[in-house]
This record gives sequence, C-alpha cells and structure tokens, in this order.
Amino acid sequence: MKKQWVVKALYETLTLPLKQSPFAANSSSRYICSSPPSIFALKNVTKSNFEPALADLRGLVRDADFVSIDLEMTGVTSAPWRESFEFDRFDIRYLKVKDSADKFAVVQFGVCPFRWDASNHSFVAHPHNFYLFPRQDIPVDSPSYEFLCQTASIDFLAKYQFDFNLCIREGISYLSRGQEDEALRRLDVVYNNESFDLGFNSGEARDTLVVRIADIFFTERLRNRIGEWRDGLLQNKNGEYRIQESINDSSQQFQTIFFNMRPAILLSGFTSHQLRLIQLVTEKHFQDLVYLCAKDEASSVQQLIVYIDSKTDRSLLMKEVKEGLRRQAEMKIKAAVGFRHVIDLLSSEQKLIVGHNCFLDIAHIHRKFLGPLPSTAEEYTSSIHKYFPYIIDTKILLNTSGVIRPMRKGSTSLSRAFTQLYPEIASSVKRSHLDLKPRVRVEVQVDDMRSSNWNSGAKHEAGYDAFMTGCVFIQTCSHLGLDFNLHSPFTNSANADKLQKHMNLLYLSWTNGDIIDLSTGNRTAESLYHSLHSHPKIIFSNIALIWGFLPKLKAREIKECISKVFGPNSVTSVYHLDVTAVFVQFSKAELVSDFLQLKETLERSNDPISVLHPLSKLLEGGNTCAATYKFYKKVCSSPVSEFMFADQAEAMGIKWKNELTGLNAQVGTPQENDMAASPSTANESQSGKLNNLINDLSRGHFRDDENIHSWYPAEAQASK
Repeated sequence: MKKQWVVKALYETLTLPLKQSPFAANSSSRYICSSPPSIFALKNVTKSNFEPALADLRGLVRDADFVSIDLEMTGVTSAPWRESFEFDRFDIRYLKVKDSADKFAVVQFGVCPFRWDASNHSFVAHPHNFYLFPRQDIPVDSPSYEFLCQTASIDFLAKYQFDFNLCIREGISYLSRGQEDEALRRLDVVYNNESFDLGFNSGEARDTLVVRIADIFFTERLRNRIGEWRDGLLQNKNGEYRIQESINDSSQQFQTIFFNMRPAILLSGFTSHQLRLIQLVTEKHFQDLVYLCAKDEASSVQQLIVYIDSKTDRSLLMKEVKEGLRRQAEMKIKAAVGFRHVIDLLSSEQKLIVGHNCFLDIAHIHRKFLGPLPSTAEEYTSSIHKYFPYIIDTKILLNTSGVIRPMRKGSTSLSRAFTQLYPEIASSVKRSHLDLKPRVRVEVQVDDMRSSNWNSGAKHEAGYDAFMTGCVFIQTCSHLGLDFNLHSPFTNSANADKLQKHMNLLYLSWTNGDIIDLSTGNRTAESLYHSLHSHPKIIFSNIALIWGFLPKLKAREIKECISKVFGPNSVTSVYHLDVTAVFVQFSKAELVSDFLQLKETLERSNDPISVLHPLSKLLEGGNTCAATYKFYKKVCSSPVSEFMFADQAEAMGIKWKNELTGLNAQVGTPQENDMAASPSTANESQSGKLNNLINDLSRGHFRDDENIHSWYPAEAQASK
C-alpha cells in the first residue's frame, strides 16, 4: 500500500477550463478533479476494455524509456505481531512480506509508461489504472482465490472513493505462470488418457438399469426412432446422405444436422438419466452410430448421435472431437491468464521498472503472476531478478541521492516527495530551495489526447500513484545530472554510475534501513538510519521471546522482575509484539539460557521459595511460555495467522512451556545430548545455578551488567 496522505493542494493557473479540455470528450478515461477546471486524465481498464487497452499498451511499453508501477491491496499485515518491528531479523522481515503477499489481494494495478520526447524536451506519460479481481475463471487449486481484507486498508480505500463494485463486477482476473502451467499439465493428463470418454462415462451408461416400465417404453421408442433415421440414411441409392425431416419434431428434441461433415442427431430437452439411456441404446444396438458430447463455438455442450461408416471413421471422429475439446480448453486457460499478460509484457520488454518503497509490490507481483514465493529472501531475489533485471526504488533514490533531506521517513513519502519536487502544481506547499531549479516537463497522454495542463489528483488510485512515482524519478534523475537525451531509454544506461549504484536496491524494511540487492541477494543496513536513531544495538542471540503471561503485565514490570534476579543491568530492552508477547533483550547471550533454565525449574517446583520468587509475577496464570529468537522465525513462517501471538502459538500446536522442554528436547545440541547422557550431572548443575541465584537474591547481590536502556518503540508499519 502507498502513503497515508494524498496531495490535496491544486494548482489552477496552467489548467484549461473543463469545457475546453482536450480530455473532455474522451469517455474511456477517468478524470480526477476537485474543483473545475482542474482535471487529471487516466485510463481506467476493466475486463470490458482490457483487450484493446492491452493492445495499445504493448506499443506504449515497447517505446517507453521506463515504466512506473503502483499497487493497491486489501491489506498489509494479517496480525499485529506480523507488523514490521525493530526486533525483526532480515529473514523474519522477508517472511512477514511473504505472509502479506500470500494472504491479501491486489485490487488495483497502476502502470505508467514514460517516453522522452526529444523534440519537445519533455516526458510523455501514459497512466493506466487496472482494476483486478481474482475470480476463478477455470478450476485451479490456489489460495490466491481466498484473500483477507484488513479493516484499515479497506477503510483507507473507501476514504478515497475506491469503487469496490466496479472492482468486483468488472475487475480483470488472472492466472500466475505456475497456475497456467498446472492447468495445462492437468489438461495433458485428461486428454492423453486413452480411456477418455466423449460421452457420459461408458461404464456408467452400461450400469444404468432399465427396470422401470417407463424406462423400457422410452428405450424402445428411442430405438425405433433412431433406427428409422439410420435406415433412411442407408436407403439413399446415390450413396449420399440425405437429411430425414421426419425425425425432427415440434419439441425440437431431435434435430438432424451435420457434425464434422457427418450426419448427426442433435439431442436437446432430455434429462441426464434419459441421455444415459439413449447412450445405452446407441452403443447396444447400432454399431455405425456414435453417441458423444461436444461443444459448439460458444462452448455450449451438445449431445449428439453421429453416423460413421467404418471403424476407421469412428477413430477419426473421436480424434477430431477430442482435439477440438482440447483446443477449446486451452483457449479458455489462455483467456484466464488475463492481467498477467501485462506482467509478461513488462518482463519480456526488459524495461526499467520504477516503484516507490516497492518491495511488497514486487513480492505481490511474484506471488500473483509468477508463482508461490520462495521460503527464503535469497531464493526470492534470484527468482524475481530473472523476470525483472532492472528495478529502481525511488525511496532509495531519494534517501541516498540527497535530493530531499530525509529527516524523517515521512519526508520521502511519495506524495510529499512529489509536492517538493513539483511545487508549481501544489499551491499550498511552501516554496523551497528546490524551486530555484528548473523542472523537467511532463505531459499526460490518454489515447490520442495529450496535454501538459494537468494537476495533482484528489484521489488515491494506483494509476495516479504510478504517475507520481515516475515524475519523482524523472526529477531526481535531473537533480543527479542525467542528460535524458543521452540516457534514454534508461535500460540502455543501466551501467551508468549515477543510476547503477541505485539499481535493484529495495528497502526490505524502512523501519531499520534494511536494504536488499535483488541482483545478488546481499543485504546492507543504511547508515543514514542509524544516525537518526539512538536505540540500543539489537543482538538476536541475546533475545528471549516470552508469551502467554497475564495481559495486565507491562513491559516495565517484566523488566523489573527479570532484573531482580539477573541484575539491574541484565536487560537492555523490552519490546511488546502485542499484549500477549514480548521480546526481552539481555545484555549477554548466556543470560537467555539462564533465564529459560530458571523458568523451567521454578515451574517444576512447588515450594514456598518458588512462590515468593521474583519471576512468579511473570509466571502467574501458569500459561507463560518462553523461547529463543529462533522460535520466532518458526512462528512467522507458519501460514496460520491468529490475531494474538499467544493464540498463534497454541494454534500451531505448541503445548510445551519452555524451549528447553520443547524444541531442544526434540533436536538437542551436542551439549544438551551430553547432559542427557549424564542426568545427575545436569540436574546438579541446574540445581546449583538455581541455588546460587536464590542465595544471591537473599543477600541482595545482583549481576553487574551495562546500564539498562528500556525503550518501547511505536509500532512500525512500513509506509510509502
């Protein structure tokens, strides 16, 4: 999803009156306007005009210097604990993005090709706004046809007048490459099967019992009528087939036609039971007649009895019908590909793709149109790079180029960057030092109508956001000193230093500056981020995950009760995932195992000392669980998404109270295996640790670690 703000200010001095606008008569375009005469034209595409729009888009993309994109989804996070946190390791961040792309749908896809017009020294933009809806046009097994809706996201779309009725009723469906391949594979299995039956199942027809009096009369009557029709064909002295009008009746149940150049009876108005009886009569009494099901040009099913003059002719007829049915099935699959044709177009043309904070967008493209997302970020980057070798993220470009000083993440949001780089079309924005530099001219063209008199949109739509993204990219490139006459198209200048160092770098998470290189799979941490934040350094081996405690417990109280046991400097930070779970970062890695061992010992004990122990407050209720950080990855990789983390662990079947009695008991480390081989030594060691801790507590002695910096960062949702 994109930014939470949309440009509201409108600039009117360059805008023609509505009645004089060259877009006014263009019914295939949608206009974004706040007050006449300010308008912005963009091409709305639904299933009703998708084919001609796709045909036009092929030429526009082929001639484009680059293509900017933007997506609107039904949600971002499936549970609060799946949001982007400071404590998320690189692989965890990818798993959260993967979960989002797996669970939510794309309802709008903005595609905006940009072409440099050297004669006018301007870029020409062609904004397209595609409505998508993943309807099931062919039977495939895929979770993409079941998707979640996040209330905040739906409310946000509704706030900007998103047309949900149009999306559901007229949205373009699609198949991923994986789904198409699977559908074609199933088609091969069905039509390569020698036992493939072109009528009702032959065994089912033969097994149909003719026991009722009505069935007996029906089969006799049909036998006579079919026999009369057949005999009439054979009585033709010239050896040519002659249509027997006598078999046609007023009810149109029997119609004589030609099917594949052969005389045939078209059956209609019969029940499925009656049709099985007709098939039984045909197979039993007429060797030169074939009962079969076929489809006409409109894909309507036809029940036929066809005359054949030999066994060879019978085989030929069956082959013809079978091949025809297969061709129709293949055409239906190809038609169901739908919007993926646009993705295939962008991939085949190898154009530079420009997005804004677009890692989630690219993940959705992979999931919806290419195939399931790999389980690791490294596999994902390798996969996506094959299809899209040139991608630039304008948020990366802005933050690393110095065009806009990124004091806070909001300063490089798409709408704010757009208004800063193009202030002349946002009258409410104060002019800055950037205003002294000339702007690259951008014209908008929809179909045959072209104009430079456009204004900032008043709605949050993917097509318009894709347009803004392209404009931000153009102006940033201009500030970097790129000569568009020399560096156009941009894919031909991919090795240029000014762009190459930004190519294929995407924010895996803006929250902590994690950047991933799609061309190599390597990751880096943006130094700018660390200079803007003074949070404690996160050491994942020092983190314990605790969940299932009483909701009344706050982070400060959890820190206090742990610090009373392990020392005032033992805990550097406590961070809530939700009200049922926290991360606790200890000052030393060994304190994590000490905490887990002590917790397990206290829960096994039932003596006064355990009840009075400082950790008893954390263990109150008997449902408190704890584990090392690696367990968090296991939870995040699960397709299950309960709202609360404690419920998530329970839904995954995690019944053990502690990692020591759970995961490690199943897959022990070498040290744990040694301890298991000598239980007495292990018990003595564990008991000794507990006694030492209790003794230190009773004497008022604590471990002396570094100073505690308890911090509670706000929920960090990646924002554009």
